[in-house]
Amino acid sequence: QVQLVESGGGLVQAGGSLRLSCAASGSFFRINAMGWYYQAPGKQRELVARITNDGSTNYADSVKGRFTISRDNAKNTVYLQMNSLKPEDTAVYYCNAAVISLGTGIESDYWGQGTQVTVSS
Repeated sequence: QVQLVESGGGLVQAGGSLRLSCAASGSFFRINAMGWYYQAPGKQRELVARITNDGSTNYADSVKGRFTISRDNAKNTVYLQMNSLKPEDTAVYYCNAAVISLGTGIESDYWGQGTQVTVSS
């Protein structure tokens, strides 16, 4: 089993910054891509940013130039640095990891429990 534990959410004023962290633990062969998704009330969960295990990244257009995703493979941890936050960034942010099973070699998706980010105007 794989567990993803997020931290770093909270309340911030518009223009401020937050840094989210997500650490993976458990037994697995390898973590491929890791990413962050957000879900606002009444809306579908959407990709914020994603990073592969060789460091390639992609971002939602709405966060390009403001958010930066990074990862520490030795710590099985992914980060999301969020700058110049806007009220429309308010959502629950979820960590995602594509994990290769130790026994079967099959890739499966895992999700964190979510962390609330609220940006006040």
